[in-house]
Amino acid sequence: MIPGGGQPNMQQLLQQAQKMQQDLQRAQEELARTEVEGQAGGGLVQATVTGSGELRALRIDPKAVDPEGGSREETAETLADLVVAAVHAANENAQALQQQKLGPLAQGLGGGGIPGLPF
Repeated sequence: MIPGGGQPNMQQLLQQAQKMQQDLQRAQEELARTEVEGQAGGGLVQATVTGSGELRALRIDPKAVDPEGGSREETAETLADLVVAAVHAANENAQALQQQKLGPLAQGLGGGGIPGLPF
């Protein structure tokens, strides 16, 4: 609804849309530069991803590959599980960051979310 019952100012609407697009682009660029971490096994495995979900680093504590507690196969399987869990945790943190950075912009675009984004 337009205040005062008049016609929408198309120039003003276009300017608002352009500003929102610029804000969204800046937020996406910031997400691509921001790194978040996830860990598993009490920190034995740590994964670092960007706010846009790109895996940047994976750190494995040497204690995680010590087969003293079982066979090499068991150790490898446990290590694989820890890596998956750490990457999953890092991606959850990246999604939370996306929601924090992009959520208000999506609401400004009508609240229906943006196609291709997880909110």
